Amino acid sequence: MTTAPTTPQDLEKLKVQLADDGYVVIENVIPPEELAQIRATTEELFAKNLESQYDPGDGPAHPQDEELEAYITDMYPTVEQSEIDRVMRINRYNRHLNADTPWPVPAAEVPKNFLYLPDLFEGGSLQFVGNLPAKSPIYGPLIEHPTVLSLTRSILGDDCVLSDISATSLGPGTKGGAWHVDAPLGQFPEPLPEFPITTQNAWMIEDFTVENGATQVVPGSHKLRKKPPWGTGTLEGEISLTAPAGSVAIWLSNTWHRASPNSTDRPRPAILCYYTRSWCKPYANYPDGMADEQAKGFSETARYLLGYSANAVVRG
Repeated sequence: MTTAPTTPQDLEKLKVQLADDGYVVIENVIPPEELAQIRATTEELFAKNLESQYDPGDGPAHPQDEELEAYITDMYPTVEQSEIDRVMRINRYNRHLNADTPWPVPAAEVPKNFLYLPDLFEGGSLQFVGNLPAKSPIYGPLIEHPTVLSLTRSILGDDCVLSDISATSLGPGTKGGAWHVDAPLGQFPEPLPEFPITTQNAWMIEDFTVENGATQVVPGSHKLRKKPPWGTGTLEGEISLTAPAGSVAIWLSNTWHRASPNSTDRPRPAILCYYTRSWCKPYANYPDGMADEQAKGFSETARYLLGYSANAVVRG
């Protein structure tokens, strides 16, 4: 645990720790006034998400749909059927936007960034809100925070991009998640690559505690080059990334990690930022989900991270 770096030497120490241990926690990074604004905006988004969810339409049915629905239902057993139905509509809609083109592989082998997956779990107690940049410019400074971006670039290269930024809320009594490594590593054969492909960080907009569902990691597990056993049981060497609101936890996405259960009577919200090497397809497509005028409100650095000038071009 450390405070925000004040010298280049401090930053270098954090880079070494991130590479060696697979994670760092930096306390009190977001100033109190900015934190209060982020918290208020995010709480509004959670409330709106429960009232009215993204549902752009539907598309034609395809024989592949039955297998896809079975896969999503099996992968997310705590999701209600109404949410599965919404997710399937969006997947059919997205396929229709792509000339009704099916995937050539089984659903379990389709990259997760090609799928629309559930946002509500356990009856809405656990929820995710995506496409944050289109919903509020307040998240722009988090995307390009100099400390986090410097640490991220030290791992993924100066041309890395943002794969996803979403808000998550673990409600009271939620069970947490299974141990995992992040996409696309979950679909890689073992041994996993020697170098990280992605990193993730959690901006703590409320305190992270052992009781309210703080992220857990197994330090050094990124060096094992394998996936963790699937499940929620205790693993040797696991630790909880606890810190006060306004702090940030950063980990390599091949470091074994999970959200732990929330046994308190209050939700535990966070903003998750997920970065990837420039040659990987991001999890989210921000240029197509944001108006041009909205994009121009972000800095050049943030726009690049969001995918502008960071994708394939039409070649004549």
